[in-house]
Amino acid sequence: QVQLVESGGGLVQAGGSLRLSCAASIRGMYSFYVMGWYRQAPGKQRELVATITYGGSTNYADSVEGRFTISRDNAKKTVYLQMNSLKPEDTAVYYCNAHTSFGGNYDYWGQGTQVTVSS
Repeated sequence: QVQLVESGGGLVQAGGSLRLSCAASIRGMYSFYVMGWYRQAPGKQRELVATITYGGSTNYADSVEGRFTISRDNAKKTVYLQMNSLKPEDTAVYYCNAHTSFGGNYDYWGQGTQVTVSS
């Protein structure tokens, strides 16, 4: 059983910053999960933003590389997404994801948090 609760979205002007948080309630080993952030803009498919392993290895979409930073606090079972130099094209609903390949491929999603960047 995995529950993910995001927070931290909102409205910001272009060039500004936001920090998203995702608190995980996981029955089992948190270390088995790769945590990630995805986003979905209106009329577009959901896309990867960034992922991070338990050991701290990260992966970013080209569109956010150098502007966004993903991190995780394993003791708190929380993952963060620091978003700097925001652009209007970053406007989307951001979803937290927990993925594990232990015992099969499983993906769990949060409810999403809206990020709106005004020009």
